[in-house]
Amino acid sequence: MTKQADFKRRVRARMAKTGESYATARSQLLAEQPGPAASSPDGMAAALHVSNGDATDLPGTGLASRVLYWRDSLHEGPVPAVGPEELRQIRAAFLAGADADDRAEGTEMFAERDRILEANRDGEYVLWFEADLYDQLQIIQILARLADLGVPARRITLICIGEHPGIARFGGLGELTAEQLRELPATNACARLTPAALQLATHAWAAFRAPNPEGLRAIAGSRSGELRFLGEAFDRLSREYPATRDGLSLTERRILAAVADGAAEAGTAFVRAAARETRPYLGDSWCYTMMDRMAHAAVPLLHAEPATRPVNRGTGLRLTDTGARVLAGVADHVTLNGIDRWIGGVHLRGHHVPWRWDDGTESIAHVIEESQGPHHARP
Repeated sequence: MTKQADFKRRVRARMAKTGESYATARSQLLAEQPGPAASSPDGMAAALHVSNGDATDLPGTGLASRVLYWRDSLHEGPVPAVGPEELRQIRAAFLAGADADDRAEGTEMFAERDRILEANRDGEYVLWFEADLYDQLQIIQILARLADLGVPARRITLICIGEHPGIARFGGLGELTAEQLRELPATNACARLTPAALQLATHAWAAFRAPNPEGLRAIAGSRSGELRFLGEAFDRLSREYPATRDGLSLTERRILAAVADGAAEAGTAFVRAAARETRPYLGDSWCYTMMDRMAHAAVPLLHAEPATRPVNRGTGLRLTDTGARVLAGVADHVTLNGIDRWIGGVHLRGHHVPWRWDDGTESIAHVIEESQGPHHARP
């Protein structure tokens, strides 16, 4: 009898004894198995390693024989609270429609990714990620899925860094050599997850996918020794809601400010806006798409040259008079141009939206829109 068949027999025996579901009985038995520590050489070799992209040389470390790369820009486009199959279809359609499926991130790729993750449900996982919002959203998606599969927290090791000695502005794991990566499991960046951390990730994933942003504040204020960058990432996510003062997201405001400060081309504006970020946040393609929306809005905030082409690196930019007024806070971008943007499970649409970022309270506020602009609703 194989080990897998023997384990299934033990699960069914426990079900018969306790009346538990298969998933619960399986999770309990897994929690009782000691297994090798994932940070040990044997544990590393046996584990499924998951990371954000193949720029990270995990195979070169000699620690990872099986590597799964997680690809999806979850901070852009719809991520509603639907089942896995429907979500795969939604994300694939969005990325294709945004011309952002540079690695053919179709439903087949997403399905294969999820299949590999599930197939290892009786084994160890080692997650290699970074502190930025892009990675933190991927982490909570993966952890929520593992929780649904009944994988106990103790079988999940997270290696997550936001800085590295000798690198002044750390951009990601892809900057590290295989030898530098190999050292990380022996540092404080490596942590075996606790049930509390797994539960926090599950709550964060649910809050991100909810149809309103009411749960984001609690996650932004959370503190976790293992998920130590999650609160910071959710705070940054929240600042993408249109602000009460001007209807701009933080990224949009930084783009306009860069142009106002002399960035004459889109590529320069992207570099200057990105330099204001504490962590790497937005790739250049997504940033150019945002510039394009502001340049081709009903009441443009940017003048783009040439105006007949989508904004790219070499596009010339300057503020319109309206753009200058919005940047000064005397006009409102959403009131003038409306909005059609998904942030996780929230669809912001139209000229009047109920959720705005309030710089005064540094939180998302529920507002009542009036002709003069947004006003806070009383709780």
